[in-house]
Amino acid sequence: MSVRAEAMASAHRHAGDCAPTPYHAEDLHQPSPMFHESHDPTLEFFYHPRTLSVLVVLLAGFLYVALFVDPSDDILNTRWGLVALCSVFVVVSVVLFRDGPFIRPHPAFWRAVLALNVLYEMFLVFLLFQSKQSGRHLMAFFDPALGVVLPERSYGEDCALTWANIRDGIDVFVLAHSLGWFCKALIIRNHTMCWILSIAFELLEYSLAHQLPNFNECWWDHWFLDVLLCNWLGIYVGMKWCEHFKMKTYTWHGIRDIPSLRGKLSRAGAQFTPHSWTVYQWAPTRRFKSFAGVLLFVVLILLAELNVFYLKALLWISPEHPLVITRLSLLFLFALPSAREYYEYYSNPRCKRMGAHCWLLIATLLTELLIVVKFAHGEFSEPTPRLVIVFWSAVVALLGAFSLWQFVIMPRLQSTPPLSPRSKKQE
Repeated sequence: MSVRAEAMASAHRHAGDCAPTPYHAEDLHQPSPMFHESHDPTLEFFYHPRTLSVLVVLLAGFLYVALFVDPSDDILNTRWGLVALCSVFVVVSVVLFRDGPFIRPHPAFWRAVLALNVLYEMFLVFLLFQSKQSGRHLMAFFDPALGVVLPERSYGEDCALTWANIRDGIDVFVLAHSLGWFCKALIIRNHTMCWILSIAFELLEYSLAHQLPNFNECWWDHWFLDVLLCNWLGIYVGMKWCEHFKMKTYTWHGIRDIPSLRGKLSRAGAQFTPHSWTVYQWAPTRRFKSFAGVLLFVVLILLAELNVFYLKALLWISPEHPLVITRLSLLFLFALPSAREYYEYYSNPRCKRMGAHCWLLIATLLTELLIVVKFAHGEFSEPTPRLVIVFWSAVVALLGAFSLWQFVIMPRLQSTPPLSPRSKKQE
C-alpha cells in the first residue's frame, strides 16, 4: 500500500471526527473534516504497512515462550500468559483502532497508547469487583514484596524554618514534583491554568491531611518548596518547551532529499517531535459552557492527582514502587491526546462528540475514584475538620455566584437599552 493510500485509509478512519482548524459561523452546517493532518510522507518507509512483519515477530515470540519457558511454574506461566494476552490486544488495536489527534512519532504509537488505556481500564473494572483484601493480595502478584502494611511518612512533625529541616524535606520527590509539573505543562499548555491547579492541589493537601499522613507538610514545604520552587521550575521549563514547539518552523524535507548523513539523522530524530502545535486558549469567561468546561478540566486533573495517593495508600504500595511510576507514566501518555481532544470538544462548536482518548481517560479516572470510595470504607475514621467544610463550601458558593453574575445578570444588564433623553422628558 502506498503512502497516499495509507493517508486515504486514515482519512476514512477519521470521518466524523473534529477539526482543529479555525471555524466560521457559516460553516457550522458543513461536515467536519479529519481531526488531524494527513500522514507526513517525509519518511516513506516509516509509513509502509508492517502488519505481516509484526504478526511474524509476535508468533515467533509466542513460539519461544512455548518451547523454552519452564511450564512447571504456574505463577510464571500466568504472567507470561497475561503478557501475551496484552501483546495480542495491543497489536490488534494498532491494526483496527482509528487514529488519534497526533501523527508523530507515528499514528500507530497513539493507537497503541489507546489500547494500553483500554487494558488499564479493564484491570480497574476487575479490581473494582474485588474486596479490599483481595485487591491488596492481587498487588503481590506483580511484586511478592507487596501486600503488607507500609508506614506513611509525615513531613509536618518539625516545622521550624531551619536549614536542617529544609534539607531534610528535600528528597527524590522534589525532582518528581518538578518533572510532574513539566509533564502537566505539556498537557495543559497554559500558564494560568497550571498555576491555578498548582495552588488548588496544595489546598487539597491541606484539606486531606487528616486522611493521608504524607499530605501533612509544613507551611514552608507547601508554599516554598512545592509551589514556588518545584512547581514553578516544572511549569517554567514545560511552558518554554511549549513556546519552542509553537514558534518552531516546520519545513520538513523528505529524508531522501537530504544529502548529508548528519542531516538524515537529524530528520529521523525530528520524527519524535510534534508535527504541529496547538496553543490552548481556554477563555473561561466567554460563555457558560466554557466556564463549566474549564471547571470540569480542573476537576479531572486534580482527580488524577489525588487518585494515585489514595490508591497507593489503600493498596499498600510505596510511592517509589515501579507500579506507581508506571501508572503515572501511562497517565501522562493517556492525557496528551486526551487533552487535545477535550480542548477541541470544548472550544470548537463543530465538534459534536468527544474523542476516544478523552472519553476513555475520563472513564478511567472515574473508575479509579469508585475503587477509592469502595476500599476507603472503614479506613479513615477521623472526621473532616469543620474549617475544611466551610472553606470548600465558600469556594463552591463563590463559583456559583460568579457564574450567575457573569452569564445571567451581566448579559441582561448589557442588553437593556438606556432610556433616550426624549423618553426621560416624557416621564
